[in-house]
Amino acid sequence: MKFKNVLGGLLVAVSAIGSAWAQNYPVKPITLIVPYPAGGPSDFFARKVQPDAAAKLGQQPMIIENIGGAGGSIGMSKLINAPADGYTLSAGSPMELVLAPMAIQGVKYKPEDFKLVAQFTTTNTILAVRNSLNIKTVEDLLAYARKNADKPLSYGSVGPGSLYHLIGEKFSQLTKLQMLHVPYKGIAPLMTDLMGGQIDMAFLPMGGSIPQTIADGKVQGLAVTSKTPHPLFKQFPPMATIKGLEAMEFDIWSGIQVHKNTPDHVVSALNKAFYASVEVPETRKAFEANGNVILPSRTPAELARVYQGEIERYRAIAKSINLQPQ
Repeated sequence: MKFKNVLGGLLVAVSAIGSAWAQNYPVKPITLIVPYPAGGPSDFFARKVQPDAAAKLGQQPMIIENIGGAGGSIGMSKLINAPADGYTLSAGSPMELVLAPMAIQGVKYKPEDFKLVAQFTTTNTILAVRNSLNIKTVEDLLAYARKNADKPLSYGSVGPGSLYHLIGEKFSQLTKLQMLHVPYKGIAPLMTDLMGGQIDMAFLPMGGSIPQTIADGKVQGLAVTSKTPHPLFKQFPPMATIKGLEAMEFDIWSGIQVHKNTPDHVVSALNKAFYASVEVPETRKAFEANGNVILPSRTPAELARVYQGEIERYRAIAKSINLQPQ
């Protein structure tokens, strides 16, 4: 009887130690995957929240790893194949989470394989063209395209199934213009070609260095895909106010994701740390300076409901242009 009592006590003690160890997160470096090359809006966003989130988690190093290609799906595939322990995260958006699996045949994950642990900002996109077109309005662009119908307009995106690809296809559908889609591994190489005149146009996220690029006149902005003018560029009208383009209204959010099987206490710790990082005045100022809208903090349970709604919304956008896997 005494032996049984001693053994029982040892098992309880071991269980308590194991439980305490499991709650002690993090105990090693964390990898934050950015599913695009350095220099784009996703990279900008990740590097702004990284330092303060790492500090909030107890000074464990948080290493940013840029993995570009295939519309962001290569980076997301690495996350989904990593242990679901909270030591591999992604700084993603609906493009990689929802749209890439529908647009790229080789993608094996589903949106439901991820869990959203923070959702920070939302922004809209702007239609920009190469300067050598000498075009200042959407109406002028349409007139140019119809006059030169033998040479379709080329537009860049960060890959098949990205939101920028879908917006381009929707624009082509509504204007009845033949357009050539040119995919890139990320915004940075796309911008290099747009500024250099290798492609005609692109729908660009208003984040990272893009607002400054437009302000500097390196590319020509035409219109935004929001209900109201962009706070930094009120000279560019909402595209939805143009006859025939009323459906050209899109936005996109940025957030942090983990594998769906990540333990709840880890998700909770990440949720609190990343939302605290956005409350740092310098970080908020940096996001708002690019025209981003800071979203309210939400609990993991609230984010689960938001994420399901976003999955349904972006699937509906893809269906509207009959997006097919490539």
